[in-house]
Amino acid sequence: MGPAEDFTGFENIKNIITNNIFLKAVGNSFTIVALSLFVQLPLGLFLAILFGRGLRGRAFFRTIFFLPYVLSEAITAVLWRILYNPEPSRGFINAVLQAMGLETKAWLGETNLVLISIFVVLTWKYIGFHMLLYITGLQNIPRDVEEAALIDGVNKRQMFTYITLPLLAGTIRTSVYLSVLGSLQVFAIVWIMTKGGPVNASEVLSTYMYRFSFVRFQLGYGAAVAIVMLIIALIFSITYMSFVRRTEHIV
Repeated sequence: MGPAEDFTGFENIKNIITNNIFLKAVGNSFTIVALSLFVQLPLGLFLAILFGRGLRGRAFFRTIFFLPYVLSEAITAVLWRILYNPEPSRGFINAVLQAMGLETKAWLGETNLVLISIFVVLTWKYIGFHMLLYITGLQNIPRDVEEAALIDGVNKRQMFTYITLPLLAGTIRTSVYLSVLGSLQVFAIVWIMTKGGPVNASEVLSTYMYRFSFVRFQLGYGAAVAIVMLIIALIFSITYMSFVRRTEHIV
């Protein structure tokens, strides 16, 4: 693109942190992080316990839930764009709602629905990955520990609270770490489905960076956004790892 001629110093960083759309993107990214932690991961743990051991046909169900993770993000986004089509004659979800006599929705066209609609897609795609992580953790729990607890009269709720969860702590910490970093970096599904719209309602950090870097070709500003993203991820990683080491030391 040519040599750097106009040195802006920290001007781009200043413009970024005072830009309302960037702040909206930050809010949306952290909303996805929060939903992932408090909805997606608990649901993955529930499925892992349900299909982990002792259920007939569990291999089939594991495969069904893991298959979406195998699909590329581009295929996933195109598939769900078709499902979310506002025309009942073209969109499966609205067709079902219309058949039930319910109101159809413009799932990707309404500012109050679009982020939740995208999160549904993210959950559908990645819940199988976290489910398998938890299943692996469950299989590493010694059976004799559970059998000893049952002999002592522990019920299912107590088994889960005082035995299963503590012994799954390492797996849960890994799952949380991967989920947060993945949520902060989500891009392809959002860009293909909405391009951050409508009215920036689904703008996230990665789409904001891509828009300025490769659509508007304001490469300096886009690079500054990437640096801010790196700083956010780095702060989280350092803080989380230090917390994990501290808790492991206590245990």
